[in-house]
Amino acid sequence: MKAPPLLAHARVHLTYVWQHRRALCLKEPQRLTEWIQHRKLFDRDSRLPALIDKVAVKGHVAARLGPEWIIPTLWHGEALPKRPVWPIPLVVKARGGCNQLAFVRTEDEWAAARRRARRWGGARYGRWLDEWAYAHVPRGLLVEPYLGSGRVLPIDYKCFVFGGRVEFVQVHLDRARAHRWIVMDRQWRRASPPSGDPDPAAPATLARIIAAAETLGAGHDFLRADFYEIGGAPLFGELTVYPGSGLLPVLPAALDHRMGEFWRAARAGGGAAQT
Repeated sequence: MKAPPLLAHARVHLTYVWQHRRALCLKEPQRLTEWIQHRKLFDRDSRLPALIDKVAVKGHVAARLGPEWIIPTLWHGEALPKRPVWPIPLVVKARGGCNQLAFVRTEDEWAAARRRARRWGGARYGRWLDEWAYAHVPRGLLVEPYLGSGRVLPIDYKCFVFGGRVEFVQVHLDRARAHRWIVMDRQWRRASPPSGDPDPAAPATLARIIAAAETLGAGHDFLRADFYEIGGAPLFGELTVYPGSGLLPVLPAALDHRMGEFWRAARAGGGAAQT
C-alpha cells in the first residue's frame, strides 16, 4: 500500500479532529467515519471514479438492474444554453460532486441555475477533502427530469452496503425545507436516536431496493446506493463512496462503531457481519 503524501495525511487528520473533536485512528479504523478517511488516503480502486460519475454510472446500473431503474439524462455537456431547451421542471447536476445541483421549477429559475453551474466548474471537486476518486471524473453537467411534486422532493433511501449486504437505510425527509434523516436497520428498526419524527414507513418496494443495492455493492467493501420510489416503482439515484466525506457525525456513537465493524468484516473477506 503506497503511503499518501504527508500534506494529505495531515489534512485528513486535522479535518477529522476539527469536525469530530477526537483523534483519527487510521492504523486500525474502528468507526465508519474512520474507514472513510482510510479510503480517501489509501483506496485507489480504479472502479470508483466511474461509480460516482453521474453520467457513466447509469450505463453500469442499467446493465445490472435494467434500464427501467434509470432516471433519463436529458442532456450532458460542458455548458448550459442561455435558455432551457428541455421540459421544465428539471434538475441540473454536476457530473462529479456532492450537493452540486439546482432545481429549475420555472423558467425564471434558469439564469440562477446557470450561474451556479458555472461556479461548480471552477475547482476540482473533492480536492480540499482529499477525495481521490473525484479527480478522475470528467468535468461536466447533466440535466434530468424533476422528480418532485411542486416544491416537495421525493424521499431519498440511502442504502449502506457492506460486502454486498445492505445493513442500514438512511431515510432523508423533507429535503427542500427541513432536511433531516433517520437511519433504519435492515429489519426496518430505528438505528438512529429518537427524534420528533415517527419512524418512517418502509417503501412498498423496499425488498427490491435492497436487492438492487446489494447487486451494485457486490465485490466492494462498502458503497452507499441511493434510490427513490416514484409512482410505486423504485428508481436509482446515485452511488457514493465517501458519504459525508466521513466528517458528518454518525449518531449515536455506537452506530458509527457498528458500521465500522461491518466495513472491517467486509474488508477481511468474510462478508458483512450479520445483524
